[in-house]
Amino acid sequence: MSRRQLFAGAAAAVTSRFVHAQNFEFKPNQRYPDPAVEILDPSFAQIRIYSSTVEQLASGMRWAEGPVYFGDGRFLLMSDIPNNRIMRYDEVSGAFSVFRQPSNFSNGMTRDRQGRLIVCEHQGRRVTRTEYNGKVTVLADRYLGKRLNSPNDVICQSDGTIWFTDPPFGISGGWEGEEASQELPHSVYRIPPNGALELVTTELNGPNGLAFSPDEKRLYIAESRAKPSRLIWRFDVASDGQLSNQTKLIDPDGPASIDGFKVDTEGNLWCGWGSNGSPAANSEALDGVKVFNAQGVPIGFIRLPERCANLTFGGPKNNRLYMASSHSLYGLYVEAYGAVC
Repeated sequence: MSRRQLFAGAAAAVTSRFVHAQNFEFKPNQRYPDPAVEILDPSFAQIRIYSSTVEQLASGMRWAEGPVYFGDGRFLLMSDIPNNRIMRYDEVSGAFSVFRQPSNFSNGMTRDRQGRLIVCEHQGRRVTRTEYNGKVTVLADRYLGKRLNSPNDVICQSDGTIWFTDPPFGISGGWEGEEASQELPHSVYRIPPNGALELVTTELNGPNGLAFSPDEKRLYIAESRAKPSRLIWRFDVASDGQLSNQTKLIDPDGPASIDGFKVDTEGNLWCGWGSNGSPAANSEALDGVKVFNAQGVPIGFIRLPERCANLTFGGPKNNRLYMASSHSLYGLYVEAYGAVC
């Protein structure tokens, strides 16, 4: 069975673009430029497309996460964690359907260098790979004999090494998995091509989204339980995966928080953005995607009516930003192109 046949045939029958009663109505802007796409620094003016607006592509999820794009099939997969399913958005027809259910409360997803689906699963507390024939292979579920917490987000390096974060969010209750005892500290791991799981760091409280710089010489990791606010740290990466020179790159320093993020080919960081839950936070003013340059300077903001948890680039030119945001999936064409990871 070919890769195309596997992923084209795996989706369940299409029910609707909106597949659950928990839909969110959205009124797109009718005029150009879209005021929801804000320029915070002159450099973002070349990235924003004047005649491109934010579109709601699908709705009806409870908590959308982990989008991954399949250019060879022209579709996007994303996790709907509390509903224990992976959803599929067809880029050509606009159809929205269930790809896999149950999904073991999947969260972050990516593709390896052979195009296979890599999934972080809260239930089972593991990272898996879906083979071309549909078989699911477990890549990691234990470290030193102890069970992982709940793998959260995952990326794949150009040499095939898989990196993932492992906070305990999915075992803290029944909403995104099953309540269970934590056996290992909050950690970041890597799986090199030889398949041997390696611990990278236990120094971050609630490691969440992660991404490489375009040249893969630097790794960015979101620390979602940092005090007093969530941060993105920058590390230098050695050839053996060792991290050094930890530097604070992005600090919301207020009621905002960071979740998943991606890096474009120019080194800009596109960050899922929203309230940190503090009583004083104005959630509506914070919901969306905030864009920073490689120096950590904010250059743009995409306002959404829902909090964005994670995002990815896709489309035939890799310049369509897909934003998994609470109940819905949003899209926006930009003059930026997603980097490899």
